[in-house]
Amino acid sequence: MAANNRRMSGKKGAQVGSGGQRRKGLEGKGPTPPAEMRKKHKKNRIATAKAKQAARRPAPRGRGGKGTSEMVVGRNPVVEALREGVPASTLYVQQFIDNDERVREALQLAADRGGINLMEAPRPELDRMTNGLNHQGLVLQVPPYEYAHPEDLAAAAADAGEDPLIVALDGVTDPRNLGAVVRSVSAFGGHGVVVPERRAAGMTAGAWKTSAGTAARTPVARATNLTRALEAYRKAGIVVVGLAADGEAELGDLEALGGPVVIVVGSEGKGLSRLVGETCDFRVRIPMPGGAESLNAGVAAGIVLYEAAGRRV
Repeated sequence: MAANNRRMSGKKGAQVGSGGQRRKGLEGKGPTPPAEMRKKHKKNRIATAKAKQAARRPAPRGRGGKGTSEMVVGRNPVVEALREGVPASTLYVQQFIDNDERVREALQLAADRGGINLMEAPRPELDRMTNGLNHQGLVLQVPPYEYAHPEDLAAAAADAGEDPLIVALDGVTDPRNLGAVVRSVSAFGGHGVVVPERRAAGMTAGAWKTSAGTAARTPVARATNLTRALEAYRKAGIVVVGLAADGEAELGDLEALGGPVVIVVGSEGKGLSRLVGETCDFRVRIPMPGGAESLNAGVAAGIVLYEAAGRRV
């Protein structure tokens, strides 16, 4: 009874136990965070300052940015794009579509490749997506192309222990010509293609198809300013050779093709722009006994690449 009185004297409420509160108060608060994470610590101040400096630095120039997404519309174009391995993210199929042979093949090709989403959509939605084009119930979405940076092409050649062999296109606006050049670069062991960011063909579905699948292994770089990109190549010890109908040298006489070289091809008809032509170390012509005034970019690049590859054997 005395113990009972002691327990109740001078105190309010029940006093038997603490409900676990004292035990919780004695529990640890986990490991002490590292000094870099503790406010007011010297190492935290240093780490914060370094992070701010890193944020102010320009981003690395390892990539040339992305293109824009594209829609391939119509049954034949969609089937051809899927056959040629054009990158695709989604195949849209119209609801209640007439299931002909091309629709079945498109669905089969998309399923066999894997990684392509199959989406069913009502006709008005496909009309809206394609701005009213005659899609025939099939629309293939092509994701943006990941361009390299011009410096990446020279770096890849150095990593392989080879002299750079690069083609730059000046004012070429037909995606099929770009695709043909990519195919030739791949065939003759080149290291990539450089295109300007503005007023030039990009890696569209048409370029992918013309490349016959070689675009998957031959990088295309995009330059904000082609003249500056060529000047940077020259500073790196790469000879810049421009093709011109009135070039001072003939293709077969140019020994520089056996070493590190960038071949610059202009547009059919206009040729090289003035600034690009002035940046070239050599301006060469392709002899044409048949009397043709000019060749398209794909053919011209193929001829010069063949000559360059023969000197590197």
